[in-house]
Parts: sequence; structure tokens; C-alpha cells
Amino acid sequence: MKKVLFVCTGNTCRSPMAAAWLSSQKKRGIEVKSAGLFAMDGQPISAHAAAVLAQQGIDSSHTSSSITREMLDWATHIFTMTSSHKQMLANQAPDTIDKLFTLKEFVGENGDVADPYGGDLSVYQMTFEEMQQLINRAVKKLEN
Repeated sequence: MKKVLFVCTGNTCRSPMAAAWLSSQKKRGIEVKSAGLFAMDGQPISAHAAAVLAQQGIDSSHTSSSITREMLDWATHIFTMTSSHKQMLANQAPDTIDKLFTLKEFVGENGDVADPYGGDLSVYQMTFEEMQQLINRAVKKLEN
């Protein structure tokens, strides 16, 4: 069983959209969670993130979660949205290094998935589409 944890800053935009997309694909043998490094527990998903997921026919009944030691231990793969997220986690939990990647790094790309926070709906759509492509490639790698 592959256990994927998506991590971003506040767990209201990128990581919940990523987790919702991957969960909606119903891949056998893959479980998914998301969390934020600076999340306040129980916050709703951002309105634009919810709208983008709704356009895809994906449930958006997510509430934010702050990252916990239990989540890090649960995960077989931790995908951060930025290299700074990865560095923070590596510093806080050096034992996770072997399963810790930026989403782009895991699929052989450089750079970060930009934070759409504060942008309009089109910015969220672009972020979602970028993550969709990255996650599809990551899943192929996970399934091999």
C-alpha cells in the first residue's frame, strides 16, 4: 500500500486540491491525505479551490489539518509543493528524508508548485491543471 501525504502551507488550496484529485482517481493500493505546515485545524477549503474541484465533479468537503508526527509516520511518500516546505520538514523530521520529495522533484522536474492563494479562479485552475499532470506522472511512478 502506498500512502501519499501532500503538504503545503495552510492546507486550504494546493494540498487539498492535490489530495482530492488523487483520491477521485480511485487508484487501487494508494491512500491519500493532506496537511499544512502552518495550517489552522478545521478551516474550510478556499472558495476558489472548492470551485475548481466542483468543476471537475470532485467533492470538496475538506477542512484543514496541521501536519503531525503521526501523519509523517503514516506516509510512505510525502510530496511538498515547494522546496522550502521540503526543507522545513527535513529539518523538523530528518528521519523522513528518504520519503520526502517536492511533487515536481518526484517526477524529474525542477521548481515549485506556485501558491494560488489570493489569485482569481483562473489562477486556481492553472494550479490545479499543473498538479493534475504532475500527480498523474507521480502515480505512474508509484505503480511501477
